[in-house]
Amino acid sequence: MTVTQIDQDATAADLKALAEQAGRDLEDASPLEILRWAVDTFGARFCVTSSMEDAVVAHLASRVRPGVDVVFLDTGYHFEETIGTRDAVDAVMDVNVITLTPRQTVAEQDAEYGAKLHERDPDLCCALRKVKPLEEGLTAYSAWATGLRRDESPTRANTPVVGWDEKRQKVKVSPIVRWTQDDVDAYVMEHGVLTNPLLTDGYASVGCAPCTRRVLEGEDARAGRWAGRTKTECGLHG
Repeated sequence: MTVTQIDQDATAADLKALAEQAGRDLEDASPLEILRWAVDTFGARFCVTSSMEDAVVAHLASRVRPGVDVVFLDTGYHFEETIGTRDAVDAVMDVNVITLTPRQTVAEQDAEYGAKLHERDPDLCCALRKVKPLEEGLTAYSAWATGLRRDESPTRANTPVVGWDEKRQKVKVSPIVRWTQDDVDAYVMEHGVLTNPLLTDGYASVGCAPCTRRVLEGEDARAGRWAGRTKTECGLHG
């Protein structure tokens, strides 16, 4: 497809139409081709978000745009291994890691809402410590990339390679959405990509420590997130 860098003053309607067209045009494209489109279209107004479960999308994007911004949400509840992965990515990869933090520390949140809000109202906790900080952190960007994959859970089965983030009024790029876990593992092996050590310790999906457990044999990758609850997403992706 022909790519032209979109004007910074493009309206939300323009961006939505662009995203929907790209979603159709790039459905069968490779992750690198999808990321090349995003970089060529948005330039410095494109970033990658990473939970530091692995650095696959960050690594792919760095091959297209060395020094690409990689946005990480430090909720204050992360495993030490996750923070360590963030630090390692920042040290050894050609990316610019930007760490976002909530307006309140965990102690300040506890003082206002009571301790262990994540147990009593996990949706509110996610909204305060993930959704709002990301919304504020993405202000400077018109498009952002995620590591979502369709095979992760039924709620993600229809995720487009490029779509429109209605909540944030931004273009949302999911370059590895058609990949399987085997594809991810093969890429990690081929390129020596950093991964969170917890992935080799029974965790298939890594979130905040209080709300994440190891998965059991036969469970889907996200079964260890908010186990025992109907909640399946933190709100960042719907």
